[in-house]
Amino acid sequence: MKPAEIFTMSKQEKESIISQTVNSYSEKLMAFIKPKVKNSEDAQDILQEVWFQFSNLTNIADIVNISSWLFSVTRNKITDNYRKKRTENLSNFTIEDDEGNFIIKDILLIDNEKNPEIKFFQDEIWEELVNALDELPEKQRFVFVENEFNNKTLQQIADETNENIKTIISRKSYAVKYLRLRLKTLYQDLNND
Repeated sequence: MKPAEIFTMSKQEKESIISQTVNSYSEKLMAFIKPKVKNSEDAQDILQEVWFQFSNLTNIADIVNISSWLFSVTRNKITDNYRKKRTENLSNFTIEDDEGNFIIKDILLIDNEKNPEIKFFQDEIWEELVNALDELPEKQRFVFVENEFNNKTLQQIADETNENIKTIISRKSYAVKYLRLRLKTLYQDLNND
C-alpha cells in the first residue's frame, strides 16, 4: 500500500472556491441576517465577518456542507452582535425562579472573567435568546429588538412604522411572554444540571 498522499490546495484553488461561495451565498446570507439586526450597516459587518472567517480557513475543502457551515457561523455572528448591545436594556425583561428571585438580567450582568461556569451559563442564555428571537413572528421580533436592544421607546417604534401604539405594545407583550417561557425552561434545565 502506498502512503496516503497529502492533498494541499493551491492558493488559486482556494481563491476560486472562496469566490464561488461568496457569489452563491451572499444574497442568501444577507436575507438571513437583515431581519435580525438593527440596520444594513450591522448586516454588512456581520456578513463581512463571516467571509473573513471563511477565507481564513486552512482546510476549506474539508467542509462537508458549506451551506450549513456558513449559516451556523452567521447565526453565531448575529449572536455576537446581540451580545455587544447593552444588556442593561433588558431591565424590563425579567424571569423569576420559583422563589420569585430575579434571574436573567442579574446573570447577564455578572462579571464572568473569573468564573467559566457563569460565562458558560451566560453564553447558553444568549444563544437560546437569539434562537427564540428567530422563532418569533417578524413584527414581534422587530419590536422586541428595537425596544430592548436599540433603546427605542414603543412610541418611537409606533411612529416609525406608522402603526397604532396599542399594536406595538401588544407585539412586545407577545414577544416577552414567549421569550420568558423559553428562557425559563432553559434556566430550569441548566439549574438542574
